[in-house]
Amino acid sequence: MAQNRYSHGSGPSQRQLRVGELIRRTLSDVLARADVHDPDLNRHSITVGEVRMSTDLKVATAYVLPLGGQGAEDALAALRRNTPELRHLVAKAMTLKYAPQLRFQLDETFDRMDDTRRLFADERVRRDVEGADDDED
Repeated sequence: MAQNRYSHGSGPSQRQLRVGELIRRTLSDVLARADVHDPDLNRHSITVGEVRMSTDLKVATAYVLPLGGQGAEDALAALRRNTPELRHLVAKAMTLKYAPQLRFQLDETFDRMDDTRRLFADERVRRDVEGADDDED
């Protein structure tokens, strides 16, 4: 079962979604411009797939993946090493009252999609799915 990334069961509020998307875009811009002075970080082209906010908007968890998925652990380590500077750059570019703490996690969405595609490509699963479609007719 997939773990809910939010801290409460009802899902994110509109404000959490809005602030998360603003931080995602700002963080993506900062990384694309290579504003951080760390060659280890700047050698990665990092995609920020999503940013999820805590209910109090004080913690932003960014789900990231380097382009092509290569060197993911190295990129994650570089992001974590540069978190204070990234937080400062994001906060400077935004108009939030409080600069949220940044946390970084690898985005596994693409891995899950690949697993799902492989599952549906399996002959036994296809037979079951096609059999279910026949039952509905």
